[in-house]
Amino acid sequence: MSRYWRFVVPAMIVLAVVVFLIFQLSSNLVFFNTPTELVESPPGTDARLRLGGQVAAGTVVTEDGGVRFLVTDGRRSVPVVHRGAPQQLFAEGRGVVVEGTYDGSVFHSDSMLVRHDEQYRVEDVEDGVYVNPGSQP
Repeated sequence: MSRYWRFVVPAMIVLAVVVFLIFQLSSNLVFFNTPTELVESPPGTDARLRLGGQVAAGTVVTEDGGVRFLVTDGRRSVPVVHRGAPQQLFAEGRGVVVEGTYDGSVFHSDSMLVRHDEQYRVEDVEDGVYVNPGSQP
């Protein structure tokens, strides 16, 4: 019986720690709704949520104090009114996650995250340390 408890007690402690970490991490994950999910099952008008997708080409209109555009997932589009300055990388065709409220027809945003690509390029420097691998002397 003693061997049994030597295994069970540490296993229960490890299990408790794992469950605790899963609950803590799940509250910190960034979830967002796609335009299709938002249109097909809209939340309440006061619910704060995130909408993610691509900025549709030809839809960006700069206004005083903000910008208007469409977010699409390829099937549906949702008009977005963002108040405040857009992120520096904000552009048509880029991935975006906006946070705000949805009134059933327009998403009103006050926070924006813009997706960037994973490629980092180093420019040529004549007498410096950095050298572009594609350049030849």
